[in-house]
Amino acid sequence: MNLKAYLGSRQKEIDRALDRYLPKASTKPATLHKAMRYSLFAGGKRLRPILCLAAAEACGGKIKNALPLACALECIHTYSLVHDDLPSMDNDDFRRGRPTCHKVFGDGIAVLAGDALLTIAFEIVSSARPAPRYNMSILLREVAVAAGSQKLIAGQVADLEAEGRNVKRDELRFIHENKTAAILKTSVRLGAMSANADAKKLRAITQFGHGLGLAFQVIDDILDVTQTSEILGKSAGKDVAAKKATYPAVIGLEKSRAEAARLTRQAHDALSVFAGSKAQALHALANYLLEREY
Repeated sequence: MNLKAYLGSRQKEIDRALDRYLPKASTKPATLHKAMRYSLFAGGKRLRPILCLAAAEACGGKIKNALPLACALECIHTYSLVHDDLPSMDNDDFRRGRPTCHKVFGDGIAVLAGDALLTIAFEIVSSARPAPRYNMSILLREVAVAAGSQKLIAGQVADLEAEGRNVKRDELRFIHENKTAAILKTSVRLGAMSANADAKKLRAITQFGHGLGLAFQVIDDILDVTQTSEILGKSAGKDVAAKKATYPAVIGLEKSRAEAARLTRQAHDALSVFAGSKAQALHALANYLLEREY
């Protein structure tokens, strides 16, 4: 498949939908809505919502049914980045190639913009059309658990507490499984749910998302020590400077590359239940993420 064209088409579709869901920049309080839009439309890859749509397609669903869920996940992802960049967290001045939200709007507005992006995600989910097997309660719980104190936030806490410590591999895996992989896994699960996937397909999609999510963060760790800030669109080398727990720091660079490849193969293998080319986009996305340079 032409992955470049596929990504471009999906990104435009997602951006149009996000623009509809978010209040206009002029809506009071304008400063808040400008800050939300500044961060959300900063040129991200839209990986999580694209994975959501691709999973829906693999399970025979319709894009329009998955789109609200995809957009909600992008709002949650962006909120986590806005808060992650704050001086009290990772203290980063650049994100997606331009100054971070708090550098432009101040720390207070950045905190509130992140809060608002997280909150509006649930409003967007509530506009989705539930499938027979997955009612609105199931969809909302799926999002809440992934973004909550035992998944995304748990990973962020563990990441902060690991700074400057010699962590073991199982501690590192806990950070990556929750801070990064949880939302990626939920992205594909929600896509499958929007398509009313049966238990077998949902299980396969879940395994794919878990492997892909871990591989994604391992690659992120590698890129932080091998690429420049200009290529990454964010500050390179900040994990080393902050003495973060990363795969290269714990097992070395070459073993980290091997681990990313192993996890990606695991993700591919999980899709064997899908006949023909139904999961073609998911396979292509897994390869793309393994080989990416930013």
